[in-house]
Amino acid sequence: MSDTTAAAAPKRLAFFERYLTLWVFLCMVAGVALGKLFPGATAALSKLEFGHGSQVNIPIGVLLWLMIYPMMLKVDFGAIGGIARKPKGLMVTLFINWLVKPFGMALLAWVFMQHVFAPWIDAETAKGYTAGLIILAAAPCTAMVFVWSYLTDGDPVYTLVQVAVNDLIMLVAFAPVVMFLCGVANVIVPPKVLITSVVVFIVIPLTAGWLTRTLLLKAHGKDWFEQQFLPKFHPVMIGALLLTLVLIFAFQAQNLTSRWLAVLLIAVPIVIQVYFNSGLTYLLMRKLRVEHNVAAPGALIGASNFFELAVAVAITLFGADSPAALATVVGVLVEVPVMLSVCKVCNETKPWYQRRAAAS
Repeated sequence: MSDTTAAAAPKRLAFFERYLTLWVFLCMVAGVALGKLFPGATAALSKLEFGHGSQVNIPIGVLLWLMIYPMMLKVDFGAIGGIARKPKGLMVTLFINWLVKPFGMALLAWVFMQHVFAPWIDAETAKGYTAGLIILAAAPCTAMVFVWSYLTDGDPVYTLVQVAVNDLIMLVAFAPVVMFLCGVANVIVPPKVLITSVVVFIVIPLTAGWLTRTLLLKAHGKDWFEQQFLPKFHPVMIGALLLTLVLIFAFQAQNLTSRWLAVLLIAVPIVIQVYFNSGLTYLLMRKLRVEHNVAAPGALIGASNFFELAVAVAITLFGADSPAALATVVGVLVEVPVMLSVCKVCNETKPWYQRRAAAS
């Protein structure tokens, strides 16, 4: 009976997440229109920075923090104690997240942006796109992980552990990985600016989220925190994301209208990366006889990106109107439909995946 019920009511994304690609497209249209119709106002907004030469745009910086802080509220570091329950699954996804994905994307970006697509992209712009793609791949997904895990009937404890461990690793590994790979790609990244972006967009919101979570759980309990407090931030996150995209596309209006082909070209390595990394993770999990409710979300965790953080860092390093910022925003446009297709494959191949476990 439960199987029949599940078949009759398949799990679905919430309204906003289901149409995220549409919202991003509408934001792109709105942003480009603002940039073209009101160039003076757009230019004035783009020059509002936290200090001369910081490249951190004030309105975008505030909006990005409003997106990232609520995500950090969901991170339960107490779940790390469950790491011993399914170590093989965790090790596979960490291997993909921190070795295969960033290094693989650096290679894909270098091949496509600086060679295959060279006839359509000038050398300096190609370097900017390369940097943006590297930043995108070096930031493992945090918020949308819970959505992908839900859609594939993933183990919730494993998902929490993965998010918590990835966030801790980001504190020490994100900046060095970006610096190294951008250096190999011959892209100059100011170390102080990168470290500042890590502090502002990872350390501070992660610490603030942990403190808020700890204090409120003690004061009001888990049910109140998860059912009453956290839902209040959902519209804030949605509004901040959409407004951020509108501003970025407004600042990018000239690039988008004169180089609209670039959006399609940037999407190519992102799509290849998602399918390759998710497939590799899924197959490695099967070979190691990891349960499907760990392997399926693991495949999605291994392939998806923390695009909110990537956008923030790209803007901090190169500016809101830079090719790097545009590359990270294309990641938002591409990720949801591609990841939904990966969810579908994982769910439909569950019998095939479990036959190996049954045979053992």
